[in-house]
Amino acid sequence: MSLVLDLLSGLLLVSGAILVIISGIGVLRFPDFYSRIQAAGMTDTLCMILILGGLMLQSDSLSVVAKLLFTLVFLFFTAPAASHALTKAARQRKLSPWRPDKESESSQP
Repeated sequence: MSLVLDLLSGLLLVSGAILVIISGIGVLRFPDFYSRIQAAGMTDTLCMILILGGLMLQSDSLSVVAKLLFTLVFLFFTAPAASHALTKAARQRKLSPWRPDKESESSQP
């Protein structure tokens, strides 16, 4: 049973780490703020679930599992709210989304 828990925990941790890397690449590669905030916001919740789930499976203590579960619930509600607040602030500052037609117009002399 310990081997199954270790394998499942490792799978969750590696999956979360891969999604974090993909999210980081998306943040670097996407053209504007709104695309970047989506790349970060959409994947951070899933990454957090996977990584904290893997850590819960590795834990021997019930108190550590409870703390990780509390952290998971807290982040599950605050991470999307933070992304929404950042996007709303960008809209209030009138930050316009990227459009492909804008790029082609600006590259013409």
